[in-house]
Amino acid sequence: MAGIDRGHAMWLVLACGFLFVNFFRNSTAVLAGDLAAVFDATAAELGLLHSSFFYIYAAAQLPAGLVADRYGPRRVVAGGLVGMAVGVAVFAASGSLAVGFLGRALAGLGGSVIYVAVLRFCANWFASDEFATMTGFTIAAAGMGGILATTPLAIASDAAGWRPVMFGSAAAMGVVAVGVYAAVRDRPDDARVEAAADGSQSLGDVIAGARRVLSDLETWLMGIMLFLVIGLNFTVVGLWGVPYMVHVHDVSVATAATTVLAANVGFALGSPVLGALSDRLGRRTEVILASCLVFLASYAVVFLTVAPPLVVVGAVLFVAMFVTGGTAVSYTVAKERHLDDSGAATGTVNGLGYLGAAVFPAVMGLVLDAYWTGEVIDGARAYTPAGYRVAFGVVTLGGVVAVGCALALHVRERRRTNAEAAAGAD
Repeated sequence: MAGIDRGHAMWLVLACGFLFVNFFRNSTAVLAGDLAAVFDATAAELGLLHSSFFYIYAAAQLPAGLVADRYGPRRVVAGGLVGMAVGVAVFAASGSLAVGFLGRALAGLGGSVIYVAVLRFCANWFASDEFATMTGFTIAAAGMGGILATTPLAIASDAAGWRPVMFGSAAAMGVVAVGVYAAVRDRPDDARVEAAADGSQSLGDVIAGARRVLSDLETWLMGIMLFLVIGLNFTVVGLWGVPYMVHVHDVSVATAATTVLAANVGFALGSPVLGALSDRLGRRTEVILASCLVFLASYAVVFLTVAPPLVVVGAVLFVAMFVTGGTAVSYTVAKERHLDDSGAATGTVNGLGYLGAAVFPAVMGLVLDAYWTGEVIDGARAYTPAGYRVAFGVVTLGGVVAVGCALALHVRERRRTNAEAAAGAD
């Protein structure tokens, strides 16, 4: 029992580090008006600025998994937090769009290794039937970071300015990095882990594991599904949700940020609830498919009505982010399919997911620029309801494709399970 308690205590330190990743990557929603005014940015440029975090973050996920497998969570998370702190400080000091882009990209590079390394830690310290639950709690920590990036960030930036708040968060990341390096151990002393996360794997072993992961069709089905669900959700919640409510519902940034807070509460709750449900029922792909169906239905409400009551918008965002926790069961499926290469497997799937978060902000920005009203409100461009309908149409269409991927994954996994059962009976 002492070992289990120790594992959870160290996980908590790691989760504090991951909290900062979601705080910073979602901060542009609340700061969108300030950033658009400071950098005189169009919607497409603001989308690119937001996406700059995700370009390197997504591309680095497979290497991050390989690094986590080889060097262990302790060193990888601590180093990632230091790198992220540097990037956030550069962003806070930026005087131009180019420097702001560079700062967010550096933060994305540092943050890219943290989630996969925490999952590597969970694989080392917790039983296999706890993995989806611990994955859910890890994502819940990210949800807490997203909550801090809504109303609390709006209040803090109004009171002190967005630059001092960003500098303060960079300092906090440095403090947590020291805590991770001092307190965390990669695995129990007496554990037999699925892969040696202490550098004992050869480079050839690591590369061979990456090839096995990339040659698996299920990897790509899960990756494309997460590309759509994560990418579109984070684009709405992390960037365009607040401007949508300000322009279409004519509310203040603080009110819109509070509505987005509901989405991050859903994100924080959905992952542990649906992860634990999956572990309890022993059902993986069923949870993923049901979550994709609810995601599609939720955003279809906004697409069809354009301007539903604000409470409905909050409910849609809450539900859509809640069921993201169900799609996160994909990490467990990837880990269970590739027990000896769990870092590479979860890193690849995660990387494809966050590639969507890099692509869709600029796509939606281009859509919205075509519907600019010609007005500039508080230094930021205003867009028509028709533009937002088209933008949410992109989200809804993405939901349709995500359901198709989840259904194909479910069918293939069911056939594989039935074939294994039949072989066992023989």
